[in-house]
Amino acid sequence: MNLRQIEVFRAVMSTGSVSGAAQLLHVSVPAISKLLSHTELQLDFPLFERSKGRLYPTTEARQLYHEVELVYRGVRRIDDLIHQLTERRQSMVSVVTSPSIGQMILPLAIAQFRSGNPGVRVHFHALSHAHLCDRVLSRLCDFAVSMLPVEHPNLMSMPIAQSNIVCIAPRAHPIAVRSSVSVNDLLDTSLINYPTDSPFGARLSRLFAAHDASPKTQIEVGSPQNACALVHAGAGVALVDEFSLQSWQESRFKVLPVEGAEPIIASLVYMRSEGLSDVAESLVRSLRSVLLQLSLHLRQPASKS
Repeated sequence: MNLRQIEVFRAVMSTGSVSGAAQLLHVSVPAISKLLSHTELQLDFPLFERSKGRLYPTTEARQLYHEVELVYRGVRRIDDLIHQLTERRQSMVSVVTSPSIGQMILPLAIAQFRSGNPGVRVHFHALSHAHLCDRVLSRLCDFAVSMLPVEHPNLMSMPIAQSNIVCIAPRAHPIAVRSSVSVNDLLDTSLINYPTDSPFGARLSRLFAAHDASPKTQIEVGSPQNACALVHAGAGVALVDEFSLQSWQESRFKVLPVEGAEPIIASLVYMRSEGLSDVAESLVRSLRSVLLQLSLHLRQPASKS
């Protein structure tokens, strides 16, 4: 099949008819019918069963359509990349972050950056870890800020921020009278918790496992932001990271340090072979400034990887 045949086949599959494909491609119905018949003759198997003027895709057609869609997604990704590269030549910076950092910290950095760079366009997205790394490797962003370790031979990962795990509780809760809590202090408290297969849920599972314990779960949520909202509403007690906490400066809950919890290190991630552009470096400087103001800057020695 050549590209034109693939285009016509996809149009018929997506619209469900020859006339619909003709409208989509701005050609005549006979032209679509002729090319479709020629394609089936060339393939030596039918793509559609014809009944009462309607087309019904065969099993072979459905399998072929799946592969064709994968090709078209690849073409769209190429178009997206071309668009990103064109915009970048026109002074643009693109950044992706883990959700917790994307809630408040990165927006504060972008605001500071924009005050000194009003002519620069900014693209910003908060993504899951897998999508975050793919975006950097596909060169669809200048850099990422990840809360999870990044190990890839083509990526540079530089620690940039540090967050503690803290306990948040309604001020009327008995645990709120403490100045700090340990894992043992939390064993009798039902927590707002996270799925164990989520990054933060897995981190908390390791924290409790180190004390041969497991948390009591009262409510399960998808993110620390959800947990903050529930604690703010008085629904219970939760463990969250300080990155997420920045969106809740006016909250009605008490924040308690968690004894013995390892800090979370966030890293700046970018292509090892390319480094950062001048405009990306400027945004990183704004990010470092915000982290310093919030006391979330890196406070322990760390090396590049």
